[in-house]
Amino acid sequence: MNTPVKKEHAPINWPAAIMFTITTLVTVIAVPWYGISAGYSTAAWVAFLVLTILTELAITAGYHRLWSHNTYKAHWSLRLFYALFGAMALQNTVLDWCSGHRTHHRHVDDVDKDPYSAKRGLWFSHMGWMLRNYESSASITFDNVKNLQKDPIVMWQYKYYLPIALGLNIAIPAALGVIFNDFWGMILLAGFLRIVTAHHFTFFINSIVHKWGKQPYTDENTARDNALFAILTHGEGYHNFHHIFQNDYRNGVRWWQYDPTKWFIAVASWFGLATDLKRVSNFRIQRAKVQMQFKRAQEKLSQSSQTEKWAELLEKEYEQFTKMLSEWTELQAGKYQEARQNLLDKWENASVRTRYKELEYSLKMQQKRLQLMITEFAAA
Repeated sequence: MNTPVKKEHAPINWPAAIMFTITTLVTVIAVPWYGISAGYSTAAWVAFLVLTILTELAITAGYHRLWSHNTYKAHWSLRLFYALFGAMALQNTVLDWCSGHRTHHRHVDDVDKDPYSAKRGLWFSHMGWMLRNYESSASITFDNVKNLQKDPIVMWQYKYYLPIALGLNIAIPAALGVIFNDFWGMILLAGFLRIVTAHHFTFFINSIVHKWGKQPYTDENTARDNALFAILTHGEGYHNFHHIFQNDYRNGVRWWQYDPTKWFIAVASWFGLATDLKRVSNFRIQRAKVQMQFKRAQEKLSQSSQTEKWAELLEKEYEQFTKMLSEWTELQAGKYQEARQNLLDKWENASVRTRYKELEYSLKMQQKRLQLMITEFAAA
């Protein structure tokens, strides 16, 4: 049953509406007109690409994974880079962005409290929520970002956001235009086109990636994993994983998943610019996937004509699953108890580590068996 879209009359947010109108009109009208009439230099296209990457990284690695979720710690020089190019992205201050995002995670899909709830429609979650002063976003305070207010770089950006944002968006494209003798080409591509494309790439996460994609880890919210939009958003498209494991510095958790943001953070750590990178254990990840498979297996089983036959097999698998969870919990309890007793040398015992690996492997094998069962249910 579809939830009716909430309708709310709210006053127009004029600063945002004017900014989006100007940047969109220039991009839609002037960018193609200039390209046809005068043409763009290779330097202008390269500048567009490089500045798009830098400003997107400032949002994904800085605003999102560093400041919103504290998934790692960053050197002051890296935080300064995030603050400068994040402002250049024209997506508001660190404090405003992170406060809204933390509220989104806390109240995801709540039509009254989630500032960009996907359940209020695709347009609303994409950018409609910014064009009017809706109660769900206008009522956001900085109570949930008090830790960020202790960061001098965050507060410096908050105080001088407007001159920083305007200054960089004018000065950098203009300087590049003078250097490469393509002033208007740089203004239009490295300036306006870059702003608009980077905006919508980010907004896709709140809209499309909450509507289309896979849910391998949880279906308790609308977030999806969407590999296509991971390409456009520096890895942020693996959003189903992110919503259940938001404190992991990775979004694309598998080695082959396209997530340049996690690669950037990892490389920064090699040079001491990023530390304390947080990772969710493989066992917890596999556990979430297996739990989802049990849920889907039960749904398929209810539609099967051979319920009794498969119910017994599924019950045995679930018993094995709960047994593994129990043993994993005991191992974890032992780990923390030994840490409290300062007996970490015992925790490092090879047999304990080996048992962890065995449990992880058992979960992976159970995941494969459940997938085969689900396929059989569908065919039965």
